Amino acid sequence: MDNTDGLWTRCTASLREQVSDATWQMWLSPIEPLNFEGSVLTLSVPNAVVRERVSSRFLPMIQDTLATVAGGDISVELQVSERETPPSLPAPEDPPVQTGPQSRAQSRSVARNAAANRETPSVQLDPRFTFDTFVAASSNRLAHAAAQSVAEIPGRSYNPLFIYGASGLGKTHLLHAIGNYVQENYSQHRILYVTTETFLNDFVDALRMSATIAFKRRYRECDVLLIDDIQFMENKEGLQEEFFHTYNDLHGAGKQIVLTSDRAPRSIETLEDRLRSRFLSGLITEIDPPDLETRLAILRTKAESDSEDIADDVLEFIATHVKDNIRELEGALIRVTAFASLNGERVSLDLAERVLADIVSAGEPRRVTPQMILDATAASYGFSVESLIGPSRTRPLVTARQVAMYLTRSLTDYSYPAIARVFGGRDHTTVIHAVEKISGQMKERRQIYEQVTVLLLELRSGS
Repeated sequence: MDNTDGLWTRCTASLREQVSDATWQMWLSPIEPLNFEGSVLTLSVPNAVVRERVSSRFLPMIQDTLATVAGGDISVELQVSERETPPSLPAPEDPPVQTGPQSRAQSRSVARNAAANRETPSVQLDPRFTFDTFVAASSNRLAHAAAQSVAEIPGRSYNPLFIYGASGLGKTHLLHAIGNYVQENYSQHRILYVTTETFLNDFVDALRMSATIAFKRRYRECDVLLIDDIQFMENKEGLQEEFFHTYNDLHGAGKQIVLTSDRAPRSIETLEDRLRSRFLSGLITEIDPPDLETRLAILRTKAESDSEDIADDVLEFIATHVKDNIRELEGALIRVTAFASLNGERVSLDLAERVLADIVSAGEPRRVTPQMILDATAASYGFSVESLIGPSRTRPLVTARQVAMYLTRSLTDYSYPAIARVFGGRDHTTVIHAVEKISGQMKERRQIYEQVTVLLLELRSGS
């Protein structure tokens, strides 16, 4: 047990640096080590809600941290504690105190269900995405104003609000901003943010496990429903049928619905006419690619959030040569600042020109696909493509997989859930963790920076 406690203590020290204080206190601080046998660490969590959240959002980060601390691959098992629900999470009505084993189990089940009803709706909101951190400009001003309006008076202004535009322009940011604003100002409102893929998976699981009543409660008893990438409902008749009834229930009750898509409702093929007409009944607003001034503002905001002091001529150089996608814009800034950090140089226009020479000299950009990224990454690291998308979590392979995920996010218009499907059907939070980890390591580890840069150049040039 001493070995178990010591391992977990070293791991928690690193985990606390990777998450916010609020996230740590709510989800990770209650975890306790139980046992460490072979390469399996068993952790105790206080209830099923925490187990679900940790498993879906934080498990990849915990496993990566354990691998770094222990110097080898470690699997994690989560076990719900047998202790009663703590006083801080009481059930709405305390059940009668009984002593039989069956009644004790029933009591714990009631407490867990009550906690799940309170905690589940808003668990996936990202606190970084707020209206304050969103750069409003002519290309997105209507979408930004509409999002603020529905956040200020949910269900009473534009309902539904339908935001569409190409990938990487800020649609997901606005969804999270709405959720975070409502959460802060309407403490009793239940907020549910999901991707269409999550909605589909929940629906399939509900059918498979005969839990449709719980599914309907989850989606129809919220006050604000935020659904990302609604275009993925096309060609899914059963899912469209279920969402039609969910939409009617929520809209009829005056609950707010916000949807995003890469296309306008009329351009989503095989979308049922009754759904299309309901989407068209609200406000439809488009986000266009940012103009030069907006790109400059985005870069300044990104530099300030990263505590980077970047001269205006450097930012203008980047904004001039990266035009269509905010992801690529921020990725170019990361390459420049990472190179400067690794080499102890000041970020200057000359340095930016050297680092981004491939972008400046490029003509029409080459279309890069996830398969091309998998092939190039596998060849570079000496693994097979099957290994990259497979279940193995050996340390060198995990790094290669995370680099490939970072490149897919940077060079394609794939969303996080779509990238997760490419990599063997993983959870999209695994991709988020990988992208954030490689972005940070590029500024700290020369080897990672060089590996990513070489692959970027190779993929863009086709060499």
